[in-house]
Amino acid sequence: MDLIRIIIAIFLPPLGVFLQEGFGKHFWLNILLTLLGYIPGIVHAVWIIAKR
Repeated sequence: MDLIRIIIAIFLPPLGVFLQEGFGKHFWLNILLTLLGYIPGIVHAVWIIAKR
């Protein structure tokens, strides 16, 4: 299941974080990072998913 979340996180980083954490602080931080730059959003999303 984590592999699917990582693939989703590469294409839509906030969705990957949402599937892992829900509407928490990590979700909103990821939206901000994705708006500031797509790559930081991907890195954060993959880190959140892999951390678990």
